[in-house]
Amino acid sequence: MKPSPVDEPQENGDTSAGAGPLAGVKVLDAGVLFAGPIIGTILADFGADVVKIEHPRGDPLRTLGWRKDDVSLWWAFANRNKQCISVNLSTEEGQGLLRELVADVDVLIESFRPGTLERWGLGYEDLSAINPRLILTRVSGFGQTGPYSRRPGFGTAAEAMSGFAHINGYPDGPPTLPSFALGDGVCALFGAIATLMALFHRVNGGGRGQVVDVSIFEPLFWLLGPQTIVFDQLGVVQGRTGNHTDWTSPRNVYKSRDERWLALSASSQSIAERVMNLIGRSDLLEEPWFQDHAGRLEHEDELDESIASWIASRSEAEVIAAFEEFEAVIAPVYTIADIFSDPHYAARETITTVHHDTLGSVRVQNVVPRLSATPGAVRHLGRRIGEDNHRVLVEQLGHTEVELEQWIAEGVVGVDQENVETIPSVALEEQ
Repeated sequence: MKPSPVDEPQENGDTSAGAGPLAGVKVLDAGVLFAGPIIGTILADFGADVVKIEHPRGDPLRTLGWRKDDVSLWWAFANRNKQCISVNLSTEEGQGLLRELVADVDVLIESFRPGTLERWGLGYEDLSAINPRLILTRVSGFGQTGPYSRRPGFGTAAEAMSGFAHINGYPDGPPTLPSFALGDGVCALFGAIATLMALFHRVNGGGRGQVVDVSIFEPLFWLLGPQTIVFDQLGVVQGRTGNHTDWTSPRNVYKSRDERWLALSASSQSIAERVMNLIGRSDLLEEPWFQDHAGRLEHEDELDESIASWIASRSEAEVIAAFEEFEAVIAPVYTIADIFSDPHYAARETITTVHHDTLGSVRVQNVVPRLSATPGAVRHLGRRIGEDNHRVLVEQLGHTEVELEQWIAEGVVGVDQENVETIPSVALEEQ
């Protein structure tokens, strides 16, 4: 499929920060894998000047998941809009380079196991002595404090311990983990918001930085809604309900005559009434139980059967057209292939096209949300290992070519290799 005419590829060589709302904000991203780096990506999408620091042998994300022409597609997406340098922070020389870089940045993002930076002499007290304005955004599985803080923690552990997996799936099935990095993604959103709040406070609160402590499990726990207050006040433990919920009906997915799934939720009384009128069951509107959520939940099997039967006798297009006419809400269940051909996605440029030196024209998610005066942009995709070493370490910090070559020879600094080795698990703690 050809790119939309409005999606002219951006140049991969453009490493400059954009003119977005964060133009002028300088960020060091020393995060590993998902949550920490995605915080940096969000900031970079909106114009921050983000320098990604990874281990000389490459971040583990470079060897995870899908690849094409030896390019990690995960890496290309999750580390777009960043300059990439490769420094071994577990060496004295690498730690010295970080101290130099920290002196002139606004934010440092890290996702090492709690205590690692302190062991290297790079704790917040040490770094803020160099740069009192520094905001240190710390990402970890379980947070910087508490009995679990030193445990290694990934999104899967957060998805389990937050309570998400327990309520996800069908009643007769096992707890179900998501098929994407949900915990990391939610953590990154909260982490980006918190970092921006810390930047705002620094501007309006005396000029000093602070520590942002964001765990992976807590944002997802927060996002699960009123479970806490429901258990506290009613003693109710929410369970798995499949496509139904414990608070409204009808809500489910239904298959059309042409074997397409459609999702429906009638979470307001007016929508529920419109759906019943549409499918020819206006008689149910006279039932006393239909007048509130509790009553409809007690009769959800009857409602489901009526809706499923009506939809099953019609094509997807017929169903959507009828629901639009009655101003009721229904949506097709899309695959990524459906998304690529959807006119609404195209009209809003939700997918944009970017040029990559190896892959050519690449389509990726565009920047969200949208700002009218200072929009973000995808300027380039994730770059090669150490691609910006010279620009940052020599041109910016003022080191010599001889020093750079020596660091490369000693393994302090890394450069792109044809075959990136898989990094041992200890690297997640000690870079």
